[in-house]
Amino acid sequence: MNASVVELVRKFSDSRKPIAAICHGQLVLAAAGAVKGRKCTAVSTMKPGLVAAGAHWVEPDTLSVCVTDDNLITGVTYYGNPEFIGLFLKALGGNICASERRVLIIIGNYAEDYEVTVPYQTLKVLGCHVDVVCPKKKAGDTCPTAIRDLEGGQTYSEIRGHNFVLTADFESIDASSYDALVLPGGKAPEFLAIKEDVIVLVKQFMEARKPVASICHGLEILVAAGVLQGKKCTGYPGIKARVVLSGGTFVEADPIDRCVTDGNLVTAAAWHGQPELLSQLMTLLDIQVSF
Repeated sequence: MNASVVELVRKFSDSRKPIAAICHGQLVLAAAGAVKGRKCTAVSTMKPGLVAAGAHWVEPDTLSVCVTDDNLITGVTYYGNPEFIGLFLKALGGNICASERRVLIIIGNYAEDYEVTVPYQTLKVLGCHVDVVCPKKKAGDTCPTAIRDLEGGQTYSEIRGHNFVLTADFESIDASSYDALVLPGGKAPEFLAIKEDVIVLVKQFMEARKPVASICHGLEILVAAGVLQGKKCTGYPGIKARVVLSGGTFVEADPIDRCVTDGNLVTAAAWHGQPELLSQLMTLLDIQVSF
């Protein structure tokens, strides 16, 4: 209903530049006349409006469906983000080199939502095989996540996030079959840090000098594994004392999007730093995106 937005979108459509819309975003395309005669999909409740705007509706059979019609890319929900972003990257002329890496992400109940979902989906866009596991759970089981934010109080706020579907059985994991490890933060790390089978896995990655990425409270697991001796790292400020006591050098989390790389270890102060963390992890994995 915003005329300036509609006009801007219409200009992109008329120029045939790549346009990507997901979930309800397609309504803006409809208002700009950008879907007429074009194949597209969206969340199912958008069908009547898109059909009325002249779109050729593609019925989604899953929440991950994406559709491409020339310069137009449409997706149903964020579950399809890996394919959706991959198609957009391709439309922009992007080329991914040295992908097909295997990455393991260890989580537990109430891991931080962004810190699980963003690395998982981004690494999949980059062509990596990514497994997300949790102790005592199997592929297809779910872990509830938490959404944490800094809203001006003395510490972070926390609300319930999504249910994340695990991709592999924890008991079957062999560290030697993976190229890198990611440890998201949230509430989960304080419990994962007392799981001996988790500690064994972390030590195997560190001893093999494979890339290990930790976000926010993920440092708690590295402290428990005793692998921070002589390492520079950052994370949530409340973990500083534990890092120092374990022999690590804590780099202050200011700004909050700070990231630090020391050898094979990449750490981010919070989810705000994930773009830089993933960029540094890409470097360690020798994954390159060119245009």
